[in-house]
Amino acid sequence: MMANAPEKNKIVALSGGVGGAKLALGLSRILPSDQLTIVANTADDFEHLGLPISPDLDTVMYTLAELNNRELGWGLEGESWHCMSALERLGGENWFRLGDRDLATHIQRSVLFKEGCSLTEATAYLCNRVGVKHPVLPMSDDAVRTMLITDQGELAFQHYFVREQCKPVVKGFRFSGIDQANPSEEFLASLHDPALAAVVICPSNPFVSVEPIISLRGVRETLQQISAPVIAVSPIVKGEAIKGPTAKMMAELSMPTNAYGVAQYYADWIDGFVLDEQDADSRAQIVDLGLQVTTHNTVMRSLQDRMDLAEVVIDFAYAMKENTSL
Repeated sequence: MMANAPEKNKIVALSGGVGGAKLALGLSRILPSDQLTIVANTADDFEHLGLPISPDLDTVMYTLAELNNRELGWGLEGESWHCMSALERLGGENWFRLGDRDLATHIQRSVLFKEGCSLTEATAYLCNRVGVKHPVLPMSDDAVRTMLITDQGELAFQHYFVREQCKPVVKGFRFSGIDQANPSEEFLASLHDPALAAVVICPSNPFVSVEPIISLRGVRETLQQISAPVIAVSPIVKGEAIKGPTAKMMAELSMPTNAYGVAQYYADWIDGFVLDEQDADSRAQIVDLGLQVTTHNTVMRSLQDRMDLAEVVIDFAYAMKENTSL
């Protein structure tokens, strides 16, 4: 049982794609829909084959609906690829593979946009249709696009991540449109909710999943000022990323390729850090950054792992909020 869990205190979880969605699912199994809001990165959204694609939003949605492909971590279970095969025969672009069932999501999103819906409204509609009860919000209704500065020039995120399979050496990042973008009204309202108990940074890539969210106008400053604790879950275990190119990017940016490196990167705007038990020897270093630390298994292989980690994070948040010893 969660220690001293107030009945109506609320959690806001900031998430990227696969890794973040795992913890989001665990949180959704423990917290009712009126106590959890999930905010997803949209800086890797792009238009492909004339359709608006929102990879992180869709990964979170599919995961919470338990429709996701558990083996791949993205896309839909039981997917088929007839459209992509036909497109390849016609000489079309098929480097970003969209399954036949997944295509329906993007087609319907496109229809909703043409009807005048915002991304927030379209996401709520799609989540409702697949049975997701917990609010899932895009970080912004304004377009922000992650650009990677690499040894092969500047690349849009999906070109780096999917087309080039993360092979180019990363030298930096740029978020196109960030200066004009605002957090969605619902996202901002969730951060200012008097019942807010904690903001949880899911174990997502710090540079391309988390940084775009906190770089939105006013978000970093709000996280620094709110009384609710901001808690990050490490995406790195024993120097390796749970999923994706986080460790590779850290090495190329000459950062410590470990959990301490992530904590140091976040240190000016978070209050607590959840460290994998295999990295317990980094605890003292992270505490020296001025952060509270707890340890637990952060490698989420099963649903129970996701729920166990979620419970630890929530307990940690409530304990920090109540200023009790851990």
